[in-house]
Amino acid sequence: MTTNDRVRLTYRDSGGDGLPLVMLHGWGQTQEMFRHQLEGLAPARRVITLDLRGHGLSEKPQHGYRIARLARDVLDLIDHLGLDHFDALGWSMGVSVWWSFIDQYGTGRIRRFIAVDQPAAVAAVPWLTPQEQRDCGAIFDVAGLLELGAALAGPDGDKVRNDFVRSMFSGDPDPGILGFVAEQIKSTPAYAGVPLLYDHCAQDWRDVLRRVDVPTLVIGCEGSHVSPVSQKFIAEQIPDAQLHVFPSSVANSHFPFLENPLAFNTVADTFLSAGAGSNLPIAIP
Repeated sequence: MTTNDRVRLTYRDSGGDGLPLVMLHGWGQTQEMFRHQLEGLAPARRVITLDLRGHGLSEKPQHGYRIARLARDVLDLIDHLGLDHFDALGWSMGVSVWWSFIDQYGTGRIRRFIAVDQPAAVAAVPWLTPQEQRDCGAIFDVAGLLELGAALAGPDGDKVRNDFVRSMFSGDPDPGILGFVAEQIKSTPAYAGVPLLYDHCAQDWRDVLRRVDVPTLVIGCEGSHVSPVSQKFIAEQIPDAQLHVFPSSVANSHFPFLENPLAFNTVADTFLSAGAGSNLPIAIP
């Protein structure tokens, strides 16, 4: 498909008559992150994944590397597919894209929403108190964000990028999963990834959370670099949201859908399949 500013985006659509589930990946990654969900969640629903601009197999223009622009790209995709009603799932930066989508376009077409492992503010922007920084799950201070961006754009960018990926895993990660993630992130060039990372990390989404007025599941992981405390905060801010935190024995990183697809798919499917007002306990395989 082509966006309204003429950028070609690559997406996958499992097809079928089930309710659509639109899944958005994180910064520097690709729709391949959801390789276990495209089929694993598809029997009861139509699963749609997307390479955001500058990522994966999508076009990598010299413009548009802002969260708000990515949200518009998602709107273009939804309009292209003619989706009047769908479920939304975001992981990492993909959650921020959905928050921006909701901020700009509302929730009228979203039935249910799953937010996976994304802080309400990634950087400790100056207006956050120390307590607010902890609640939001801020990973960097602003100076650290600038330093990371400069390093990613510098001569040692490949090593910096690999170290950044490694920091998202606790303990001794599966070499195959770690290698897969490290390979996928290579598809995003620095001229796209660095300004997008800065824009992404500088956002403060707290004012959007209370306006998320659809059933929501917030998913965190004990072994992730994103603090589960921040996921609890988000679930408390979104009206009537549910929270599920994977223990380290189930998934020990920022990538639960890769580490333990069966557990992740069970949690997601249970929430998406629940009736209105349900708050079902989720059994982890």
